[in-house]
Parts: sequence; C-alpha cells; structure tokens
Amino acid sequence: MSSREDFKSFIPAKKIIPELTIKAILIGAMLAIILGSANAYLGLYAGMTVSAVIPGAVMAFALLKPLKGTILEVNIGMMGAAAGEALAAGIIFTIPALVLLGTWTEIHYIETTLIALLGGILGVLWMVPLRRALIIKTDLPFPEGVAVAAVLTTTVGDTSEGSKKDDGGVSSVWLIVGALSAGLFKFGQTSLKTFSGAVHGIVDIGKFNIGGGEKSGIFYGGFASSPALLGVGWIIGPKIASFIFVGGLLGWVILAPLIALAVGLPSPTTPSAITDALAFGNGNFDVGSMIWGFYQIWGDYIRYVGVGAMVVGGLYTIFKLRANLAEGIKEAIAGIKGGQIETKKRTDEDLNFKIVFLLIGALTIPIFILYAAISGMWGVSLVMSIFAILFAFVASAIAGYMAGLLGSSNNPISGVTVSVLLITSLILLGFGLSGNLGAYGIAILIAAVICCAAAISGDVLQSMTCGQMIGATPKNQQIAEMIGVLAAAPILALVVSALDKAYHIGSTNLPAPQAFLMAGIVEGVLGGQMIWPFVIAGAVLAFVLILIDLPVLPVAIGIYLPFTLVVPIFGGGIIRHITNGFITKKYGSADDEEISEWELAIKQTDVKPKEKIIRTGLLLTAGLIAGEALTGVIVAFLIIGGIDLALFPFPPILPGVLIFIFLAILLAYIPLREIFADKE
Repeated sequence: MSSREDFKSFIPAKKIIPELTIKAILIGAMLAIILGSANAYLGLYAGMTVSAVIPGAVMAFALLKPLKGTILEVNIGMMGAAAGEALAAGIIFTIPALVLLGTWTEIHYIETTLIALLGGILGVLWMVPLRRALIIKTDLPFPEGVAVAAVLTTTVGDTSEGSKKDDGGVSSVWLIVGALSAGLFKFGQTSLKTFSGAVHGIVDIGKFNIGGGEKSGIFYGGFASSPALLGVGWIIGPKIASFIFVGGLLGWVILAPLIALAVGLPSPTTPSAITDALAFGNGNFDVGSMIWGFYQIWGDYIRYVGVGAMVVGGLYTIFKLRANLAEGIKEAIAGIKGGQIETKKRTDEDLNFKIVFLLIGALTIPIFILYAAISGMWGVSLVMSIFAILFAFVASAIAGYMAGLLGSSNNPISGVTVSVLLITSLILLGFGLSGNLGAYGIAILIAAVICCAAAISGDVLQSMTCGQMIGATPKNQQIAEMIGVLAAAPILALVVSALDKAYHIGSTNLPAPQAFLMAGIVEGVLGGQMIWPFVIAGAVLAFVLILIDLPVLPVAIGIYLPFTLVVPIFGGGIIRHITNGFITKKYGSADDEEISEWELAIKQTDVKPKEKIIRTGLLLTAGLIAGEALTGVIVAFLIIGGIDLALFPFPPILPGVLIFIFLAILLAYIPLREIFADKE
C-alpha cells in the first residue's frame, strides 16, 4: 500500500536516538527467557500460547524506565520477549511428541536446544525478505502490533524531547496486580495444595441396553479454576471463546457419553491410573474411577475427532491464504533480484539480503547433521534438510499472514505445523519408512524446525509492525530477535524437560494437546495406528463448519482440550462480552477505532476512555497469564527438587472456587471501574 510506503513514523527516519544498546539487548534476552518459559508451560497445559508483544513491551518499559530507556530501546527489549515466546510455541507443539511416540524416553537437552536454535534463526532470516511483503505491501491489520505501538507511544513517548504529555495512559500496576494474584493462587493450588485446582462432576442417568449388554448413561462436567485461562478467554474475546466452548460441548457432552454408552467406561487398573482416579474423585475412588474412565474415552477417541477437524481447518486456512501467499513470495523474489538499495531510509533498512541467503543456505549443513545424527538415516536426512529449509519459507509466509489477519494470540500455528507434518510423513512414506520409530522421529524433527521458524515469523512480525510505526530500524530489530532466540533456546529445553519430569507430558496435569496431535498425525500416516473413523468424523465436521462459514480451528481445539480447560476460557469470553456491553452502552461502540489506523494509534493526546478500558483489561489479563504460567514453572522445579509443601493429600474444593469467582469479578470490575464511578 502506498500509504504505508509514505508513512510518517513516531520517531522520524532522519532522527537518530539510542536503540540497539547493551541495556536494551540484555533486557530483551532476559525477557526472552522469562516469557518463553511462561509460554512453554501455558502451551503444554492449555494447548495455546499468548502473544508476548504487549506484556513484553510493558515489562521492557518497567525495566528500562529507571535506566532512562528510549522508546526504541523499549522496542528492542520487546523484540527479545516476542522471540522467546514464539520459540516456546515452536518447541512445545512438536518436541514433546517425540516422548509421546516413544522415540525419546525423556526430553533430550542438547537436541532440543539445537532444534530451537536452528528453527528460530531460520525464522528470523526468512522474515527479512518477508518483512516488506507482509507489513508494507499489504493492508493486513496486525492488531497486536498496532495496539502495542499505541501503548508505547502513549506511555514511553519521545523521551528525547525531554517532555511527555499526560495522555491518560494505562498504569502498568494492573500487570503486577494480575501477576501477583494469579501467581499466589497457583502456588496455593499446586505447591501448598490448600485448595483444589479443578472441579469434576459426573452423573449416571441409568442403565441402557445397547448391543446386547447394559451400559450406564454417563454425563460429565467440570472446570479448572485457572486465572490464566480466564485471561486467555478475555483476550481472544466472546466469539472465539464461544466457538471453543461449542467444541467442548460437542466432544464432552454429546460424543463422549455416546461412546461410553456403546463401549462402556474403562476402569483404572495400574497404580498410576488408580492414583489419578483418587485425585479425580478427591479421595472418592468410585466417583474418581468413573471420571478417569471418561477421560480415557476422551484420550482414546474424542481427541482424534479434534485431530481430523484440525487437519482440515489448517489446510483450509492455507488454501484461503493462497493469493496473499503468492504475492508475498513474488515480493520476496523481486527484492532478492533487486538487491539492496543503497539510499534506503533508516526505518526501511534490513539485514543485507545476500548475507541472509548465504546464511540460510549454510543452515542446511547443521540441520542435515542433526537429522542424520538422531535418525541414523543419512540419505533421507539430506533430502529432508533441504525440504525443511525451503518449506520453512512457505510456512513462515503463511504464519506471517495469519498473524497479520488475526493477531499472534489467535494465530493457529498448529494448522501450519499439522500440514507440514502431513506432507513430511507422506514423503517419508514414499521413501518406504512406515512403522519405523526413526521415521517417526525424523518427521517430528523436520516439523519442529519448520514450526519454530513459522512461529518466530508470525509473532515477531507483530513487533516489526510496531517498530515500523514508532520509527525503529528493522536491521536492529532483526539482530535483537536473533539474540532473543540465542538466549531463550538453551533455557526452553531445560524448562520443557523440568515440566516433563514434574508433571509428565501427556498427563491430565500437562495434556500437551498440540504435541499429542502431532504424534497422532505421524502414527496415523506412518504407523497405521490412527483411529480413522474418528479422524474422518472430525474432518467431515470441519467441512460442515466451512460450508456454514464458521471458524474450524477454535471448535477443533474445544473438542481436543480437556473440558475443564474449555470452561474457564469461555468464562473469560463472557466477562469480555459484559465489558464490551458496558462500553457500548456508555460510548456507543466497543470497537477500538484508534488501533485500526496507524496514524491514530501513535497519537499522544486524546486517548479515548473506551480504549483505556480495553488496555487496562489487556494488562490485567496479561498479568494473570504470566503470573500463573511462571508459578507453574517454579513449582515444577520445586517438585524436581523433591520439595513437598502440600498441606492436604486431597485439598478442599470450595475455597479455590470462591477465590476463582472473586478473580473473575475483579476482571470484570477493574477495567470498568471508572464507568461505575461515574454512575455514583
């Protein structure tokens, strides 16, 4: 778009202020580790990560403020946070699948670190030719990138001028309030065990004679008292939260009871299953074993319906983006042919294209060695390493477009990864590698590298958009991203390993839904173990949703997640709906017009009250997510260290429910408190 070519950034292109400084780089690296670790936990727990762009910006601002950091230094700090969070998504969606498949018995630290490093760097490099194609040459909204530019310009401002206008910006205190509330609540739940973290209920409505034998008619319900999931629901909004809930109802209230009626409830027999059943029933084995049986039906059947729906949803997403993707590829090729224009202004200066493409080519060697060393298949590894490099570009372009359309928090990276995994598995099948654990491993490893690249591309493009608006130097941002990847990769491998040892990947405490999905795809194509009728049922459901023009992936995620996680997400969506209702009643519309236009987003005066309400909510929910997620990681390390602080073997349920309801009321009240004050 020509308007973006001529866009006048907040810090003019001709003006030079401190940007890629040591303090900004160090804070970016630290935030990459912190937010990457938090998102690794959240992704393994709930199957989704939340963009670190806004909380990363707030944290970078808070840390750099005492050091008199400029807006561009804060932006560099935020780039690190975004890189760490995106890398976490790439790793937790794929690497745990190696454990679920039995290729690895535990998370291998060195291999995981190398995959994160290679995939992350590849994502940053491919994004250099994609930056102009996706940000400047399109009219994609990049909602979170635009929102964070608005936050930065209204809170940090142009510090080089020596003065800053009072714009009624939102205080970062709400991020701290959210983080402390959720962190203490989570610590009480998981470490002290003063109250239960989930409520389960099961109802037997009587016996029915199906297929020559009497089976019980069972209905299950429950919810996890999770502040983080409440925050996720608030951020994604009532519409997407409702679609996730509809998926949960389909899977858990319609399909699972029918399957239970047809095949009967399985019973726990192993020691670990009996322990799980006692935990489900809060000490009551009879009730707990019924709930355990219901979860087994979910794991054995319902999840595969989610797999089928996700595969079709992911492929359909790519199909919808075909025209935009073709434009992006054309733009990148034109840029390579044209080379670097010497007279580029500061705000349009990327890393040198020739160096970037030499580095991309050079990455083929370590990726080939890594694949070959792990799988022992040298010929196949050579072909697949070249495939991984090239396909990473396509995946990065798709992920970048999805982030531009939806925002990073709702960006279905798993759809890209599933598609990559299907194609990879079919190619390996062509090599004759079926039912081979080595083939399983190499399929996941290829997907892991590509998934890391795609995740980096999608999430970090939000930050690049923010940089474009505030007047950052793209080259400096790209360097900051690489540093973020280098900082986060070794720590993420440690965190995922710690979480596995503490909670066990694939258990109800750490369901790792996306990794389970990846494992299911590989087994289905290469091992013939997929329960095809259920996968096909999910695929048919997805086609029906496409025909009636409803989003497939949120419904698929709802079917796929444990019902206890779906309910609090829906609760957060309801609170957001109530918030929007009050805004509409008071101001006429809940839409935040300021962040839909680049020029309006970076203005420093006349911040509308309704924009302030949404920003307060964003900071509070970001705090809830960060607080719970970081506490989850801390408690994991306590468990590994053998530190047991539990007060009850089966903690009481009521206190947790009451505190959770109180936090939900706070989430509804705090953003709207000024509206309520006006009424009084």
